Amino acid sequence: MPYSTKQHQAILNCLARRAGEALTAADLAEDLRRAGSPVGLATIYRQLEKLEKLGRIHKVSTEEGALYQYCTHPAEGRDCFLLRCESCGRIVHLDCSHLQGLYAHLEADHHFRIDPRRTVLTGLCQLCAEKEVPHGIV
Repeated sequence: MPYSTKQHQAILNCLARRAGEALTAADLAEDLRRAGSPVGLATIYRQLEKLEKLGRIHKVSTEEGALYQYCTHPAEGRDCFLLRCESCGRIVHLDCSHLQGLYAHLEADHHFRIDPRRTVLTGLCQLCAEKEVPHGIV
């Protein structure tokens, strides 16, 4: 088991408490400060990098910067597929074995190996899709 510091655990616990959300490093710093465990941004970034390498969190790069989200099944040895809504920005873990077939096809037929932990599929979540008015209808 890797060495774990107080800051490491505080950051991981903060992400776990908000597992359904993708957070910035600044969001984490603010949450930790409010909880009485202030941690500097440089330390937060170092710990986030370690947690990502351990498979405990996901890092999602966006136009606005990096977002971090707790991985709900890191020890199970399964690949994580992420869905990101283009409208609301919500990121959802998808546990769907059907995507393995697509990844296998891309590797076998197109000689391209996907890294599922770093792959983010974008589109519209159900809530945002329901709010969208079809083109041409007023």
